[in-house]
Amino acid sequence: MGRHVVTSHTEAEIASQPSCWRRAVADVPVDALPRHGERVAVVGCGTSWFIAMAYATLRERAGHGETDAFAASEAPSGRSYDRVLALTRSGTTTEVLELLGRTTTKISAITADPETPIMRAADEVVVLDYADERSVVQTRFATTQLALLRASLGEDLTRAIEDAERAVAAPLPDELVKAEQFSFLGTGWTVGLAQEAALKMREASRSWTEAYPAMEYRHGPISIAGPGRVTWMLGAAPDGLRGQVEQAGGMFFDSELDPMAELIRAQRVAVARAFAQQLNPDEPMHLTRSVILSP
Repeated sequence: MGRHVVTSHTEAEIASQPSCWRRAVADVPVDALPRHGERVAVVGCGTSWFIAMAYATLRERAGHGETDAFAASEAPSGRSYDRVLALTRSGTTTEVLELLGRTTTKISAITADPETPIMRAADEVVVLDYADERSVVQTRFATTQLALLRASLGEDLTRAIEDAERAVAAPLPDELVKAEQFSFLGTGWTVGLAQEAALKMREASRSWTEAYPAMEYRHGPISIAGPGRVTWMLGAAPDGLRGQVEQAGGMFFDSELDPMAELIRAQRVAVARAFAQQLNPDEPMHLTRSVILSP
């Protein structure tokens, strides 16, 4: 499939991710982020929760300390943490603000808007206003904050940024744009990215998508694999999984790109599918930029 001329904010924001990641990793405000050895709870809603999942796994794997990730509405009470890290693009999400309002430990936050209540709710705030978005669908802000967090753990994202440039420019396979169904898979930190890829497909194009840890996919969900249906792996696939999916008649997709860059390809497919169905990916049905609940 040839490259589509940019006609939406979402497409422009997706294309800008490599430059946003470069800016993020060049300026990591370590004093505002979790310190080495702290016990940390990372919270968010929707996309931010999935990014929290990815970061929590990466932080523990890097030996920086015990790290839990929660949807803000489901964060348990009574647990002891050294810090809560809130991820919130809008800075206005009801569940996040309510949770922080009853939190007594130190609070850090990452947001896109410095003119919102999160600035008062948190002790330390990182503002990534250059990665903010006009589209309701969140793409570059999510990955930019994860790039920042990965860099804060000591990761070198040079290759990830190069992979992102490739993911932005590469043609999209027609079989992805025309597929009937998607199952996104991940392992470790990419389980959160798989969840996020599935969410992008639902939001932008109302596609039938699911997401699972890769090893769990074989424990039932693989029964849905078949012609016209895609099993899409973010990161390295477990041995034998491709063969099992293809034996069932399904299509198996993976790549050697950094998983965050592979997420860009999923974002682009979601937008292409939206246009194919005459949907506006900037304004997905039933969604708003921030969920603010009435009292």
